[in-house]
Amino acid sequence: MIRVMLAEDQGKIRGALASLLGLEPDIEVVGEAADGREAIAVAVRTRPDVALLDIEMPGMDGLAAGAEIVDQVPGCRVMILTTFGRPGYLRTAMEAGAVAFMVKDKSGQGARGGHPAGARGGAGHRPRPRGGGAERRAQSAVGARA
Repeated sequence: MIRVMLAEDQGKIRGALASLLGLEPDIEVVGEAADGREAIAVAVRTRPDVALLDIEMPGMDGLAAGAEIVDQVPGCRVMILTTFGRPGYLRTAMEAGAVAFMVKDKSGQGARGGHPAGARGGAGHRPRPRGGGAERRAQSAVGARA
């Protein structure tokens, strides 16, 4: 079972993500947060395998929260989820220790670029920031779990 913690400031989106992930037989949503500071507290308390974090949240953003979670929750893989493919986000996310960068699809077809089941390990790649177009595309990474 893959234990996932979600951080998304928009309650409806957070609820929808939790519901969708709950449909997966091998995923358990163990906590939810509405901002970066709450995400850190929930991650420390629940010790998830994966922290799925929105970038733009009030107070502390998902990039800063992700870096703290990587430091405070050994073994937790951080996956960044965003609507905004702004220049610099991919590079900053990877430097902060994120293993995946997913862009929310505004067409309503969901997030592209990764799936929390990637925390289980297996084939995959670590995205390499190249600037320009690479930061506008969804990037994902899955790595073998130690």
